[in-house]
Amino acid sequence: MLFKLAWKNIWRNKKRTVIVAASVFFAVLLATVMRSAQLGSYRYMIQSVAKLQTGYLQIQGKGFWDNRSLEKSFVASDSLKRGLKAIDGITSAAPRLEAFALISHDSVTKVASVIGIDPIKEKQMSGLDNRMKKGHYLQAGDKGCLLGTGLARRLNLQVGDSLVLYGSGYHAQTAAAIIVVSGIIKLPLPQLDNALMFLNLGRAQDIYSAPGRLTSIPVMISDVDQLQNIRRKVQHLLTPGQTVMSWGEMIPELKESIAFDNASGMIMLGILYMVIGFGVFGVVMMMASEREKEFGILNSVGMQKSRLMFVSVMESIMVTMIGLLVGLLASWPITWYLSQHPVSISGNSAATYEQLGIEPILNFSNQPDIFAGQALLVFLIAMICALYPLFFIRRLNPVNAMRK
Repeated sequence: MLFKLAWKNIWRNKKRTVIVAASVFFAVLLATVMRSAQLGSYRYMIQSVAKLQTGYLQIQGKGFWDNRSLEKSFVASDSLKRGLKAIDGITSAAPRLEAFALISHDSVTKVASVIGIDPIKEKQMSGLDNRMKKGHYLQAGDKGCLLGTGLARRLNLQVGDSLVLYGSGYHAQTAAAIIVVSGIIKLPLPQLDNALMFLNLGRAQDIYSAPGRLTSIPVMISDVDQLQNIRRKVQHLLTPGQTVMSWGEMIPELKESIAFDNASGMIMLGILYMVIGFGVFGVVMMMASEREKEFGILNSVGMQKSRLMFVSVMESIMVTMIGLLVGLLASWPITWYLSQHPVSISGNSAATYEQLGIEPILNFSNQPDIFAGQALLVFLIAMICALYPLFFIRRLNPVNAMRK
């Protein structure tokens, strides 16, 4: 009976109910889409950097990240390889040998970052084979190389052409070779596309006089929330000359950028919900004041104040929940569509993304906790606003109320 009474009461003034529900609806819709964009972008940023560059975790020789020297390379033991395969949550671990060299063709010479890779494991980690534009992807034992489109264009190289590599190898030995271009790949970031060259790992180790040695093993994981747990397990597999770093340690500017943007977003959401909260509270105050005489009459004819309080609280919650449910129902298909069709970023914002080594795409998340979080916040607002009718009815004097 009391629920029915509350439901009928909120529709006695339909315009007021629709206005309150609409304000909650737009707040939930805006907050959900905003939060979806934030969390989706953060995850995409981290995944993009991890996939193309560092991995979520990276095993290195101690001191390698500071100077990128082959002298900080290491030999991966069989126990380390077996241990990485045995850890739940690790989806791929791609060994690499990274170095720098001068790349020449005809009269043009450029500095390039040379990365020796295991073609199969690299394909599993970064999907490098999907970025082929010309030629073919590296195979096991292949003596050729892959070049970024920007680097190939600057050197005026095509598939089948030969280039000269000259650099410094392990223990300062000369690294020199003539290499045929097997394929040209398109990398999403200009700083990578203009400077990267990929070789078969064994071929790179031979050229740089570093047989069996690696500079890093980037590790990809299935759940970024398990990062620290997996890191501890990896740490137990390492020898004293090795270390493991997370993406946040290798690219702290990205981590700081995400933290700053997240804080700004939370402040905006807080302001939004404060405005909505005051709007709902104002309507609740008006509803209580307008019905003071009604409350007095009901109390005089025998309706207990506790029941009046319950009905009033239910009215406030019902109005808010109408807006909440409609807002969630409307926001889910929007966030789902945007999560499946990311928005490309252009202009100055794109340049900022590229400086951080991230493909300029605005991704969205459709995680259930986004919707649950907004539902909880709106429910708390409704409960707080519902406190006013409790105090109003508790102080109600039926005689004075009926005189109004």
